[in-house]
Amino acid sequence: MGLLSKLQELAEQVNEAADSVGKSSVTDYGEPFYTLYTARDLGDIHWRINVTDETGEIKYYTQSSFIQIKGETDIMDARDNVIAHLEKKPISLHEIHYITMADGRNFTLSNELFHVVEDITNIEGLDWQIRGNVLGLAFNLIDEKGEPAATISRKMVSLHSKYSIAVYQPEYEDVIVAIVIQLEKMIEARQENDSSVSISFGSGD
Repeated sequence: MGLLSKLQELAEQVNEAADSVGKSSVTDYGEPFYTLYTARDLGDIHWRINVTDETGEIKYYTQSSFIQIKGETDIMDARDNVIAHLEKKPISLHEIHYITMADGRNFTLSNELFHVVEDITNIEGLDWQIRGNVLGLAFNLIDEKGEPAATISRKMVSLHSKYSIAVYQPEYEDVIVAIVIQLEKMIEARQENDSSVSISFGSGD
């Protein structure tokens, strides 16, 4: 079997795992109201993220600053209105990311243990939690009552870094979208840091 065939087989296996996780969420929580999808726009130098509905229509998109020291990103709706502003703390022992909604609500995502198998990320200011893990390909967004606001599944083998968001509390759609996009950025930061550490350790004589 050639290298390309092996990569294609791996992609199918990983994406099948993501699909099975999504089915598991339906078993646990029932059918969502609807599903949204995020995907990278590979033609955009700022790595724009588009959020689409089940018909493929764009509902939200991101605008990011070119200089990424603070990792500043605005989330826009389909009418070009800002619904949320995202930032990260430039220098910190922990992963700290901020969300400011257009109505002034502020949330903080802080995670000291994002690299372990089982993760729980508290969302301060909202009393919600993100429960899940990167290797497991899925996350549950749980509200203050322990009920699901959304479940998020990721197709890790995808050029577009695609996520599906099963929405259980549509009244919080804008908040859910902001949290998921900030979660994507947390994962990116972790992967970039891990890559940098690997390169540093591998460059020694």
